[in-house]
Amino acid sequence: MTPIRWDPFKNLVTLQERMNRLFDESMQRGRETEPFGGGSWAPPVDIYETDGEVVLVAELPGMDEKDIDIEVKENVLTLKGERRMEKSVKEEGYHRVERAYGPFSRAFTLPQSIQHDKISAGYTKGVLEIRMPKSVKAKAHQIKIETKEPGGEQKK
Repeated sequence: MTPIRWDPFKNLVTLQERMNRLFDESMQRGRETEPFGGGSWAPPVDIYETDGEVVLVAELPGMDEKDIDIEVKENVLTLKGERRMEKSVKEEGYHRVERAYGPFSRAFTLPQSIQHDKISAGYTKGVLEIRMPKSVKAKAHQIKIETKEPGGEQKK
């Protein structure tokens, strides 16, 4: 069985992210009267881990790859971009605008075991998938304990 390292701050960071999202959403509801409010938004993400990699999946519908920037620096992955509103419809033609537009930035602390030079990203149908391979760790091996007789002789 592989020991799992307990991180006392992991739940605290998750709680902080949820509180930030709740605060942002409540602030945006108050701005619904603003025309095409340039409020900030954050794309939702899923992050999961397998034996060999950590995977981040982000929903970025309606965006082009050229409007998305991914950077890893000092074990922090930063996802930035901007979703622009289509200009094919004049502002006075809209009755309601509920989708968020404008720039966004999300930052995620990566585990130490990530191989930064092997991170890859793919973008299909508005979903960004970032694959971050883990480095190969030394495999644990069992050490056999040999019983010795008093006086240093090995017991048979």
